[in-house]
Amino acid sequence: MSRLLSRRGLLASAAAVCAGGILAPRLGLGQLTDPPSLPIEPSLGPCTLPKLTVERRMIEVNGKAASVFGITSPDGSSGLVLDADQRFLFELVNRSGEATIVHWHGQTPPTDQDGVVETGYEGPIEDGESHVYDFATRPGTHWMHSHFGLQEQSLLAAPLIIRSREDLALDAQEVTVLLHDFSFKDPTELFHSLTGGTVMAHGATSPPGIFSRPAPASLTGNLTSNPAALALCGNAPLNTIDYDAYLANDRTLDDPLVIRTERGGRVRLRLINGASGTSFWIDLGMLQGEVIAADGNPVKPVKGSRFPLAQGQRLDILLDIPAGAVLPVLAQREGERELTGIVLAAPGAPIAKIDKLANEKAPPIDLSLEEKLEALAPLPARKPNTRREISLSGTMTPFAWTINERAWVERKDIRMQHGQRVIMELRNNSLMAHAMHLHGHCFQVVGLEDKSLSGAMRDTVLVPALGTVTIAFDADNVGRWLFHCHNLWHMAAGMMTQLVYKYA
Repeated sequence: MSRLLSRRGLLASAAAVCAGGILAPRLGLGQLTDPPSLPIEPSLGPCTLPKLTVERRMIEVNGKAASVFGITSPDGSSGLVLDADQRFLFELVNRSGEATIVHWHGQTPPTDQDGVVETGYEGPIEDGESHVYDFATRPGTHWMHSHFGLQEQSLLAAPLIIRSREDLALDAQEVTVLLHDFSFKDPTELFHSLTGGTVMAHGATSPPGIFSRPAPASLTGNLTSNPAALALCGNAPLNTIDYDAYLANDRTLDDPLVIRTERGGRVRLRLINGASGTSFWIDLGMLQGEVIAADGNPVKPVKGSRFPLAQGQRLDILLDIPAGAVLPVLAQREGERELTGIVLAAPGAPIAKIDKLANEKAPPIDLSLEEKLEALAPLPARKPNTRREISLSGTMTPFAWTINERAWVERKDIRMQHGQRVIMELRNNSLMAHAMHLHGHCFQVVGLEDKSLSGAMRDTVLVPALGTVTIAFDADNVGRWLFHCHNLWHMAAGMMTQLVYKYA
């Protein structure tokens, strides 16, 4: 039975939960921050749940006004910050003008609260309606975004930060940065320019066309032994769309967000790549930082000044800013010169204008950081029960992308049994990289090409062109779970399937 409640269901259940104004302990409302300050509706009295609101908003990009989506927290800010002992208990209200649904990227709720329509547990939230979500949280730097149509391409996304007790003890100034790519063109127009066809409707049957066609036979199977394919790889495109701007917290480097550092100068950067089709190199200039978490999961610290960040991934980087210093934190688009970012600056320090173009094009992002990461809390040691080889294939012309040679509409589910330790070998047989995201689970990276490792715990991993990455996870969250590329153009063109298992 679904744990989601419509607005009408909420009204009915609230009376049962809140008799005499006493909150039922399982709901955990007493743990929410400053509940008396939240708006109270007469129909629910003191039991009104805090609201997350999906709505339209206006921002300025390159001197022009743009209408985009947003997700607003109860205090009016973008996104949400919770402490580790707080449940995610919110009413998601849709005031966007169209149907939507929001996925809680990095969280592992029951499958009927994952915020997707494709698996069939949930339907879209119509404009003016709402759903209630209630699940235990996973600490870390996470985010929330639309999983409906092409809405995320129009910035329907926001940070979702769950602070652990260790985070609070770190005594560092927290700075969250959400990266995005942006176009003034409608996402449907952009997708049509890639495919010449109709946009795949998530959760619905697509019309005949590229979405139901497997990848061309010339680009299936293992291409790493094909010298011609390897030669082509150096000339393969890194990006699918040329965007009008690249944003950090909705702003370009024409007018970047400036964060004044506190005394002591220790900063914890929470970086989120929410871009629809762009991977970035994070550049700290002459300053070295320490990566302390990947996709919200603690890792043994890795020092550096330049780090790759694929779509959907997150990095937490600890910085010690010298007294009086100004530090641009830049994100450079892979394969190009375009830059975005923010500025960390000591109080009173002057801010010089930052060029939006780097001196040189960035190389493709790679696994140079991945191979150094080690999980602080890896999967418990046990023998795997099952191993699956997953083929990632596709081409730019026609623009068609598949998993195991099948697009979403003709998918063959990846089936397993509850309680199994699962090994998945992700083989990329295409000439573009894929940032592969698994819903409802946290996996460990255990192999890069032929090298075994005890890597980071993640939910999104980069599989380079013609490369192989191996992951391991426990099938401990029953249901149907999406597995897809987080290059959203690839996903929309079919690169999505689902994992399925139930209680034995």
